[in-house]
This record gives sequence, structure tokens and C-alpha cells, in this order.
Amino acid sequence: MSQSLKGLRKILLTLALALGIGAIFILAIGENPLAAYGAVFKGAFGTKLGFGTTIAGFTPLLLTSIAFAVAAKAGAFNVGVEGEVCLGGIAAAWIGVNCGFLPKPILMLACFAGAMAVAAAWALIPAVLKAYYNVSEVCVTILMNTVALYIGSYLVSGPMSAGTANPQSEPVLVTLPKIIKPSSANAGVFIAAGVVILVIVMLYKTKWGYKIRTVGTNPYHADYVGINSKKVFINAMLLSGMLGGIAGCIEVLGVHGYYLDNFAKDLGTNGMLAALIVKSNMIFTPFMAFFLAVLKAGAMAMQQSTGVPKSIVDTISAIFIIVATMELLFQFNGKRKALAAQKKEMAAKTGGTGINDEAPKGNDREGGNK
Repeated sequence: MSQSLKGLRKILLTLALALGIGAIFILAIGENPLAAYGAVFKGAFGTKLGFGTTIAGFTPLLLTSIAFAVAAKAGAFNVGVEGEVCLGGIAAAWIGVNCGFLPKPILMLACFAGAMAVAAAWALIPAVLKAYYNVSEVCVTILMNTVALYIGSYLVSGPMSAGTANPQSEPVLVTLPKIIKPSSANAGVFIAAGVVILVIVMLYKTKWGYKIRTVGTNPYHADYVGINSKKVFINAMLLSGMLGGIAGCIEVLGVHGYYLDNFAKDLGTNGMLAALIVKSNMIFTPFMAFFLAVLKAGAMAMQQSTGVPKSIVDTISAIFIIVATMELLFQFNGKRKALAAQKKEMAAKTGGTGINDEAPKGNDREGGNK
């Protein structure tokens, strides 16, 4: 059986397990699981508003899941996508409010460019700390998420405040057109899809993409064959940050029309979840992001029509996390042992001198490329 089929089988088993446990919880409260799950899908697809809500929820998850997966391909566990979405949204809102002298097409491009630049700069911090000082990107990005959210809250409560009860910025002067009214689904879904296709092609059809995958598989081997693993690692994190920035920009220009405090809450986490479930497989990740968007969009309809609380959807998501994390822990331990053995073997071949003695010091990454 091919690796792709094995991977697909594991994904389907994970889905079946999560939905099965969710069904047990539904039975325990005296409701029909089939009716509950039917209500979820009816809520997500049964009406124009429901389908539009699903598409609107899918758009940021598509980008944040691929952002996490790109970093994972280089061996990074980038938990900071949510902060990058937040700061990308702030940058887009500031430009969209204060640069009205630009023609609208140029203004929209400026919003996206600014969002990508700010989010990439934010991602650069943990990337450099990891590549050159071996500081855990997991700890750094978790802390930086909190900082980013506080920065956003401060700006829309002070310098960028619109003076409304809910902290938000002034409305931006350029927006993405809605495509499924009265929902918030907008043309950003096409931008997101195009960007994701471009990233996938880049990862699997270009020399740079090959370097990213090589570094993520074994950074010591990458250094041994002449690939600058530090540089490649940092570039992958920058790309991950840019994708988060695009997601933030689309949310501001397409969904809200302004920066809304805490709009990015759970966007990074759910995107990370989608990527983790499918082991950061670049083909399967968009489909898992769509599945999670369906669950989120249909949860309220399930609660209204069957009485099953929408928190059941969170329970199913939690089961996904547990299953994915357990397998990742086993893979992480095995990879760590393999890298240690590889390091010893290379040291023996080079007599303890040369490039391989230097490379591991600042490049001891234990990330999750699959």
C-alpha cells in the first residue's frame, strides 16, 4: 500500500474515532447521533446563508492550516500563526484607513503587502531565535501570540479606535466583494485558494521547496550536502508568517470591513489542528480545514434543531487533537533518536571536524515535517 493511501486510511480512522466518541456523548444526553450530525451538515449546506458561512469560515482556516504545514515542512512547530493573523489584520486596517489617497486597486494591494510584511517580521523573531540560538519556537510563539493579541487590543482601544462600544478600528476604505449574500463569504476565498495552490507547487516543484523538505527531514544531512539549513528554516517561517498575514487581511477587508478586537481568536489554533490531523500533508490539509469549517458552521444549527449543545463539536475537535498529538509524540521521539544517530555517524566520518560540528549547535530542530 502506498504512503498516500496509508496516510488517508489513518486520517479516515481518526475521523471515524472522533465522530464515534462524539456519538457516544450525544447518546449519553438522550439524543440521536444521526439526527445531530445530519443537522450539522444541513446547517452548513442546507441554506444559502449556511453555505456562505461555511465558506467564510473555511477561508482563514485554509490559509492558517497551510501556514502551519509550511513551517512543519521545514521542521518548525509554528504555534504563532494566530498572532501573525492578528498583526496582519492590524496592518491591513491601518493602511486601509490611512492611505485613502491611493487608488482603490493600489490600496488593496498595499493592504495585502503591509499585512504580509508585518506578519513575516513577527515570524522572523522565533525563526532567528530557533535557528541561531536553539530557543524553542513553540514556547516563543505561544508567548508572542499573547503579545500580538494585546497589541491589537491596545491599538483598537486607543490610537486606532473608532470610538464604539466594541473595540474596533475605523472602517477601511477598500473591501473585498461579497460572493454569497447575506453571509460574509467574500472573494478572499479565491485569493486564498490561489495562494495555497502556488505554495504547494512551490514546495513540490521547485529547488527551494526541495530544500525546505530536506531541512525538515534532516537538517544535519542538509548541512552536509551544502544546504544552508538555518537560512532555509528562516525563509520557511517567513512564508508561514506571510500566509497568516494574508488571512488577517482577508478577514479585515472581506468579513468585517474593519479590525475587530480578538477577531483572530482560534483561527490559528483550528488551522494548526487541521494540519496536525493530516500530518501536515499539503494535499489533505485543505480538505481537513474545510471539514472543520463545516463542523463550526453547522454546530449552531445542530443545537437549535436537536438540542445537542454545540460544545459537542469542540469535543470532537479535542479528540482530533489528542489522537494527532499522541502519534506526533511517538514520531517525535523516533526522529530525535534517528537524528542523534545521524549526528554521531557524521562526526565519525569527518573525524569530529568541519561543517557538521558547527551546524548542529544552532540548528538542533526537532520539528514536525512529515
